[in-house]
Amino acid sequence: MKSNLGTVLVSTIVALIVVSLSMFIVDQRQSAIVFRLGEVVVVRDDPGLYFKLPLVDNVRYFDTRILTIDTPEPERFLTSEKKNVLVDLFVKWRITNVRQYYVSVGGDEPRAQTRLLQTINDGLRAEFGNRTVHDVVSGERDKIMELMREKANDDARKIGVEVLDVRLKRVDLPQEVSESVYRRMEAERKRVANELRSTGAADSEKIRADADKQREVIIAQAYRDAQRVKGEGDARSTAIYARAYEQNAEFYAFYRSLEAYKQSFRNRNDILVLEPNSEFFRYLKSGGKAAK
Repeated sequence: MKSNLGTVLVSTIVALIVVSLSMFIVDQRQSAIVFRLGEVVVVRDDPGLYFKLPLVDNVRYFDTRILTIDTPEPERFLTSEKKNVLVDLFVKWRITNVRQYYVSVGGDEPRAQTRLLQTINDGLRAEFGNRTVHDVVSGERDKIMELMREKANDDARKIGVEVLDVRLKRVDLPQEVSESVYRRMEAERKRVANELRSTGAADSEKIRADADKQREVIIAQAYRDAQRVKGEGDARSTAIYARAYEQNAEFYAFYRSLEAYKQSFRNRNDILVLEPNSEFFRYLKSGGKAAK
């Protein structure tokens, strides 16, 4: 009885091992190739549970998600101006034909990445060689990336993969070239600044001269108007004095003398040296009767 129980237990364990070796699961993120004695038997692209011959078949899995190639160091390319530029890029790609991928590169991801980078670098050399620094930095950067994606994708189909995107993260000049460019840019900016300062100084002098001219004109016009007003006032004053004199000559002479006294003796320190019988004091003597 015990012998039969042991035989059943061993048979069950062996059966479970055989069943486990006969099954494999394909995840939704993967594709699988079933090999029999080193030959490709079948490709499983759909997720699910599958069976294989134990100890005869073996399964190899491939990641079908979008993968990234990110260059660790920037590559150096030559533009049409014979200037070097440093390019840092990344590539988005994925496996679309697992069988072709295995046949072409042995299913080796580093080999596939190397081939894609070689294709992209060759294309970039050709494109950069026909363009200036300005074009590759900003002018036609998007166009270059799209051309690289198309060319790389055409070549990638031969190994069973698809290139989804090629992006130029950074396009810079080498350090020695950058310093030269910066110095030239600085000199150009200084030249423009000096031109602007010269133009500003010339405009400033022009505005100042025009303002001085207008000032002189305004002052001359004001002086002319003041003299005219003053002349008109003097004429009116003379006319008033003449009419007053005509009405009463004696009173006019007396009034004018008082004005003269007032102006002559305004301050205590004023000194006036005259003869005692001077005509100036006629109204201080007997009310001016001696003058009659």
